[in-house]
Formats: sequence, C-alpha cells, structure tokens
Amino acid sequence: MAKDVGTLIEKAREELSKLTGLKASSTVGAAKDEKGWHISIEMLEKQSIPDQMDILATYEALLDEEGNLLSFERKSMRKRMETEVRV
Repeated sequence: MAKDVGTLIEKAREELSKLTGLKASSTVGAAKDEKGWHISIEMLEKQSIPDQMDILATYEALLDEEGNLLSFERKSMRKRMETEVRV
C-alpha cells in the first residue's frame, strides 16, 4: 500500500540519520517519478560556533512506494549562512 508523502519524508529523515550518523536539519524537496520518491534533505555535517558557520549537506534519498530506502547520495554542501546552494 502506498504511503503519503509526509510519511515517506519522515522515513527518509530517519533512515538518513541512522545511516550517516548526522542530524536532519530540513526537508528541501520531494518528487515522484518512475523510479520512486526522491526526497532531498539537508543534514548537519558539522556543527560550529556561531551557528551560521554550520556545514549543511543536501542528501537525496530514493524510496519505493512502501517507504523502503533504495539509495541515497550526498549532492551538495554549504555553510548555513550561504543562501545559494552550490550544485
């Protein structure tokens, strides 16, 4: 049975945190295609003082309709204070 997008996002956040050992910061995207659900989540790679210097990485997780994690990949990194994402 297919799950709703909110449930899939929570599953992706939990799985990425468990596998990477990183804390999820924010969800930045969710899209469905023929491969499954692509969920993009910013993860806290390195906490700094001040917070604006934190290093955030965007990970893309691919989940099937049931919420099983099929793959994940780090797509980019940035400092929290940088508003433009590097691709």
